[in-house]
Amino acid sequence: MIFITAKFPVKPEHADNWPELSRPFTEATRAEPGCLWFEWSRSLDDPTVYVLVEAFRDGDAGGAHVKSEHFATATAELPAYLARTPDIVSQSVEADGWSELGEMRVEG
Repeated sequence: MIFITAKFPVKPEHADNWPELSRPFTEATRAEPGCLWFEWSRSLDDPTVYVLVEAFRDGDAGGAHVKSEHFATATAELPAYLARTPDIVSQSVEADGWSELGEMRVEG
């Protein structure tokens, strides 16, 4: 799968509205057949930073995402709400979903 984590530094005046601003992009991406997950979290250290964790079935699914109309719309519209260019880590990994964190196994 293609596993991606990105940090989005949102302008302070738009930080509280980021979930709504990014909702059309989020919903359209989640509806893609090759999307495994597309999840936003807000940083505990900096409330103007949102972290996106996303995964796609394979390179073809990731490529389809980047070529989609909603991706083009998001890359054209969402930067206006950002303080700077987002940071990203994107890797192909041999997995098809989440694994259990054995070191913190919960019994019972």
